[in-house]
Amino acid sequence: MKTALITGATSGIGKSTAIRFASEGLKLILCGRRQERLEELKNSLGVETSVHILNFDVRKREEVLQSIDSLPPEFKNIDILINNAGNAHGLEPIQSGCMDDWDAMMDINVKGLLYVSKAIIPGMLERQSGHIINIGSTAGKEVYPNGNVYCASKYAVDAINQGMRIDLNGNGIRVGAVNPGLTQTEFSDVRFKGNSEKAEKVYQGFEALQPEDIADIIHFVVTRPYHVNIADLTVMPTAQASSTIVHKN
Repeated sequence: MKTALITGATSGIGKSTAIRFASEGLKLILCGRRQERLEELKNSLGVETSVHILNFDVRKREEVLQSIDSLPPEFKNIDILINNAGNAHGLEPIQSGCMDDWDAMMDINVKGLLYVSKAIIPGMLERQSGHIINIGSTAGKEVYPNGNVYCASKYAVDAINQGMRIDLNGNGIRVGAVNPGLTQTEFSDVRFKGNSEKAEKVYQGFEALQPEDIADIIHFVVTRPYHVNIADLTVMPTAQASSTIVHKN
């Protein structure tokens, strides 16, 4: 039975992936900042599989390293890493952007991904096996107005994904990215800082991707035969042609 560690597991794509993996019997290590939600997930998914929860903030290097180091023996060997934790903060032009928002996006989306990976890759190298899926975004493929620093953080994920795949080549470790377009999660609530009216408008007039859609794709990616590595996959709702072109009714 394989063991998967998922960051940002308390909502959206991370939560849906946890649910999908549990239904397939994978052992789960679920990571997030919201302890109550982690416990709820453990209780609900624990009837299907073994679940261990880790409550930490990916921005805090020592917290990340200590939390992953604290895993009990039966969860130590991580076969699948889903680097899903990420956020967008604000949607202003660069000249009026908030530097705290910039820090949060770079710290969570880029440095957090690096910290978690740094904690887990040594074990994969030792075992000469593993699979890392980095959750990117169409924002890492195409810059759009007012996307500036968020897009920069996702372009960084794209570069790190490629760098990981190159550096780990020959060590039995598969590395790939899944890059979703417009997906209806709490993402827009965070981006608009709790302004639910603005957040809801993002997904009006068309059928957005759902977290379950991305979870299905992640499951497909990690269940390919060993010789198959899906290196870079971009998925958008049918109504979306690019970051700025969305057909709305």
